[in-house]
Amino acid sequence: MAPLSSRKSYRESQSSMKIASLATISFSLGLGLTLAVSPALARTRLLPAAPPTTLSSYVDPDIHHDPDNVLLLDLSDGGRVVIRLMPKWAPNHVERIKLLVSQGFYNGLIFHRVIDGFMAQTGDPTGTGEGGSKLPNLKAEFNAMPHVRGSVSMARTDEPDTANSQFFIVFYPHFALDRKYTNFGRVIGGMDWVDQIARGEPPEHPTKILQASMATEGKPPPLPTAPTLLPGIAPTILPATGAPAKP
Repeated sequence: MAPLSSRKSYRESQSSMKIASLATISFSLGLGLTLAVSPALARTRLLPAAPPTTLSSYVDPDIHHDPDNVLLLDLSDGGRVVIRLMPKWAPNHVERIKLLVSQGFYNGLIFHRVIDGFMAQTGDPTGTGEGGSKLPNLKAEFNAMPHVRGSVSMARTDEPDTANSQFFIVFYPHFALDRKYTNFGRVIGGMDWVDQIARGEPPEHPTKILQASMATEGKPPPLPTAPTLLPGIAPTILPATGAPAKP
């Protein structure tokens, strides 16, 4: 018969073996559960990400739909130009235009750079292509929307993040401007009035924006005024002073 100390050691040894066995069984069960669950977790992790939202180039032509995003330009030649703003394309640029319109910023400004077959540019209170609003410049929101006839896009310098208040309306498609200038809207009414904007850089008798307003304001067109003559302004403007160069 083993001494008491030996019997105690034997019992402790047996107890340790049982604990070790239970630990092994628990580990094995845990491992089995882990192996059973892991494939499902792996499948969840490997699910492909949702594809990015694709912008649509469709522009609603109905002035009565979403009037909060319908810009009205009443020109000095008596015409009214209706522009559909597209916040899905360029939310920050649309917000800037609407803010400046609410401040009356565009009222009285001329189309200072108008190139036949290309575009008509406005939005500069100095009338030279060098000016803008007192607000900070905007970060570019270039997009894939095509510059088709009637597209409204933001002017800038050679640097991408320099758009401020100047914008231009395209007479004919110019896809070379895509992804290089922020396209934020399109003319949905009065394009024939855009075609009649006086040409020049600057024009001798420039067409003026008498009133810029949002359709929700319900403002009637003001009475047209006589053409504006700008004596003493240099006849040429550098292409990099806020507008795209002609392709």
